[in-house]
Amino acid sequence: MAKQNDIEEIFFKFLLRYKFEESNLDYSILEKHKAALQTIADIGNSGVNLFDVCKRQIVFYSSNFGEQLGYAKSDYEKLGQAFFVDKIHPDDALKLSLNSVSIFKLFDNFSVVEKLSHKMISEYRMLNAQNKYVRLIEQHQFIELDKTGQIWLLLGIVDISPNQEEFNGIKCQLLNFKTGNTIPFETSQKPAYELTNRELEILKLVKNGLLSKEISNRLSISLHTVNTHRQRFLEKLGANNSFEAVMFASKFGLLE
Repeated sequence: MAKQNDIEEIFFKFLLRYKFEESNLDYSILEKHKAALQTIADIGNSGVNLFDVCKRQIVFYSSNFGEQLGYAKSDYEKLGQAFFVDKIHPDDALKLSLNSVSIFKLFDNFSVVEKLSHKMISEYRMLNAQNKYVRLIEQHQFIELDKTGQIWLLLGIVDISPNQEEFNGIKCQLLNFKTGNTIPFETSQKPAYELTNRELEILKLVKNGLLSKEISNRLSISLHTVNTHRQRFLEKLGANNSFEAVMFASKFGLLE
């Protein structure tokens, strides 16, 4: 039960920040997706689900969802997706919730094209019907936005991971499936020290899309000073570029 409480507190309450207008949602699309997704599940023998950010609930999961773990449909028919949430390893459930919040924050700052070009790939542990933890691999990507460009329908595809080695924890990465670029999302530890107020101020402006010259004008400091601060927060966060810096800072709660 602690797992479900953690997820509700950390993730589902976070979703309350999203406000939707009914006129911006076309739910006729949902029915078309359901038929296609069940076909994908049947062909690939994958568990497929669809999450509605507006309703904050799973609105579809394939009829074969539990078969990979040895569950009969009657085992989870009454509880639906909540049955599987309760089977996730408690440590993994908490980390998945935290990662989900960080990822959603990143997507809020993506362009429409970027929102539809990235997927989150996660590995985590779930109990099978034999009461043994099995590693799963799940891919999430947004397949529909509302008319304002806000994230709406989130597709999830779950399979048994080919990697069943002993590993306590989760593995996550963000993939741009159009460019092939990947960014590991699990970091082993927090940065050695926090950003200075000025570095944090500049990072927040970078997150908002400002270029170094624009930041220089906004803060009345030299372009060289801006670039020096940018290089320093990249080093402190262990990031290769500004996108990674924003992602890591968001994960560590530095941009709250």
